Amino acid sequence: MNLHNLKPAKGSTKTKRRLGRGEGSGTGDTAARGHKGQTSRSGYSKKMGFEGGQMPLQRRVPKFGFTNPNRVEYKAINLDVIQTLIDEKKITDTVSPEVLISLGVAGKSDLIKVLGRGELKAAVNVTAHKFSKSAQEAIEKAGGKIESL
Repeated sequence: MNLHNLKPAKGSTKTKRRLGRGEGSGTGDTAARGHKGQTSRSGYSKKMGFEGGQMPLQRRVPKFGFTNPNRVEYKAINLDVIQTLIDEKKITDTVSPEVLISLGVAGKSDLIKVLGRGELKAAVNVTAHKFSKSAQEAIEKAGGKIESL
């Protein structure tokens, strides 16, 4: 322990400056509010988003349309992606969210929707949250089965 390491115990010192307590304190007179103007007065409070008279950001940004707060986002997985995984021998007979997550195709919290782009040659059992009609037909045509979660 040296002199340059010494510090007061945590919580033993006050950090708040005592404003307006005489000239000797260094924060007397104007009490660190500066001279004159709106912010030096008592009772002043700035409105949220006020930018000193400049047009606030929320009014500068264009607003258009409607954002549905209840929208459900799905991770789209096409048939050609499934077929490439089969060709690379990463999938054998079943495709489920757990398998896709382990392969890094989908995230842990993703809802999965199978879409019909591409061609499926192998008979595979596919488990997902949703299917497009074209994907459903292509899987059944290839001899596979569908299971919705």
